[in-house]
Amino acid sequence: MQRLITAFLTILPFTYMGFIWFLSSHPSDEFIETPFWFDDLLKESLHLVEFGILFWLFVLALIRHTRLTQKTSVIVAIISILYGLTDEIHQAFVPSRSATVIDFIKDTIGVIVSYWVLKTWYFTKESTLKRVLVKFSK
Repeated sequence: MQRLITAFLTILPFTYMGFIWFLSSHPSDEFIETPFWFDDLLKESLHLVEFGILFWLFVLALIRHTRLTQKTSVIVAIISILYGLTDEIHQAFVPSRSATVIDFIKDTIGVIVSYWVLKTWYFTKESTLKRVLVKFSK
């Protein structure tokens, strides 16, 4: 069972990357269109969350493999940011989608905030986040 969990957490960030690619290959309202007047605002704000989630999925995989260090956390932050850039470039070639610098900045902010939380609450002080993540890795 432990090996299955390890395998699942290892492939999860890559599966999520595929999901991001799939969604950005289609019009933004093809799968989800909320009935709210702030539909566009909601979807635009998801840039802040989407790549932060990718970073955390990499962190969980690293923790599961007992490889989470400050260096590896920087590496997965860079990978997450570069994937955000790749996604924006990809969207430039998809009809009805757009690639904008501001979207890339929002993607980057989501990763940087996630990295800051990890750095502050995992590497520099004993915290609930650290206890939960360490327990999760066992």
